Amino acid sequence: MKIAGFFHELWAPCFGRAAGRVRDFTRPTPYEDAKKITEYLLAGHDIFSVMGSSEDVLGSGKAVLGGDSILSDNEWIWRGDLWFYVWTYHVQLPEEFLERVRGDDYRPLAENEPQLVEIARYVQANL
Repeated sequence: MKIAGFFHELWAPCFGRAAGRVRDFTRPTPYEDAKKITEYLLAGHDIFSVMGSSEDVLGSGKAVLGGDSILSDNEWIWRGDLWFYVWTYHVQLPEEFLERVRGDDYRPLAENEPQLVEIARYVQANL
């Protein structure tokens, strides 16, 4: 299991070493397929759902509903607000993750219940 958008401000240190700060991964232009990437992020399987909203860590004053939730595609996990950072700030994602997203034609694979249960246990143990 890997973390997409593993940024210092968004994940607890117990999940491992973050790639860096969100601001360091912003891009001047969006991905050509940014809409499809954000749709993929929004369509992930729920691993850990959090009611409420998370504030934009880059200071726009906006809040993202369910931003602290965690989703998965059976291999990668990401926060519920990652789509916002990709869409708003054109945040760069790991190339390996983008290859999977594009290779799966922007649709998360069907739920693999045993794999998702294992991921959920990992997430809960580290929260």
